[in-house]
Amino acid sequence: MKLVILDGYTTNPGDLSWSELEKLGDLEVYPRSTRDEAIMRIKDAQGILVNAVGVDREMMVQAKNLEYIGVLSTGYNSIDLDAAREKGIAVANVPDYSTEAVAQHAVSLLLELSNQVGIHNQAIQDGKWYEIPDDCFYVKPLTLLAGKTIGIVGAGKIGSRVGSIAKALGMEVIIYSKDPQGAKQADVVSLHCPLTKENREMINKEFIAGMKDGAFIINTARGGLVNENDLAQALKTGKLRGAGLDVLALEPPIKEDLSPLVGLDNCIITPHHAWMPIETRKKLIELSAGNLAAYLDKKIVNRVDIL
Repeated sequence: MKLVILDGYTTNPGDLSWSELEKLGDLEVYPRSTRDEAIMRIKDAQGILVNAVGVDREMMVQAKNLEYIGVLSTGYNSIDLDAAREKGIAVANVPDYSTEAVAQHAVSLLLELSNQVGIHNQAIQDGKWYEIPDDCFYVKPLTLLAGKTIGIVGAGKIGSRVGSIAKALGMEVIIYSKDPQGAKQADVVSLHCPLTKENREMINKEFIAGMKDGAFIINTARGGLVNENDLAQALKTGKLRGAGLDVLALEPPIKEDLSPLVGLDNCIITPHHAWMPIETRKKLIELSAGNLAAYLDKKIVNRVDIL
């Protein structure tokens, strides 16, 4: 079986092995691929694996031997599932591989907003403490999370894990699907749901207007869940005290169309890397190989084309 990985760099920049997949076919690995490059690279492939590269109908038509698409992630909205079904192409994703990593990152963003570790470290590195006669100081106020409420939007495995960590910190957890108004009135709203047509830009000016003044927003799910202009305005006016984001609507961002959230001092942004600890990426490769091995053995494992 000829296998092609179109964008292997983020999963494995060189610190891991592809050996589990190499056992299953003649493997070609490309660190990145433009759409035109992808069309050329998969034209003879029977199986392809992608992380963020989209696979649309035209690409499937061009790849006449294609029978399997492995998604090196949990989300699979970049794959044209209707086209895959019509052409009889199997599509498999990797659920649950990053639960602990993403939950850890979501809580780290919340803790950074609450304790402002980075800002205060930078103040020390810049020599600010030499200028202050006291044995302690703060640049921005700190927030105690114990006794606060967190609203979880999307109580799947990641959201539930965030909830359990929040409880360990002494927070009260409200699940948005069970109590929308209660969750909106929480001190923290944390997003952990997939992006759909129905919930695109659900965090908009109307949603924010119903939120508690001074609340935090955490998003480690998908950037498209947030109307970035509305969130930026709420952060500028102080309606919301802060936001911690691992995702943006446009990834990677471009200078000519930069998100209005970039540059706000009360908005922490990381580059969609919550899932990227080496332990998690190793697990991702192993599970992806398991999906393909199951397909070759005519077993149905993590198939999203037959949902």
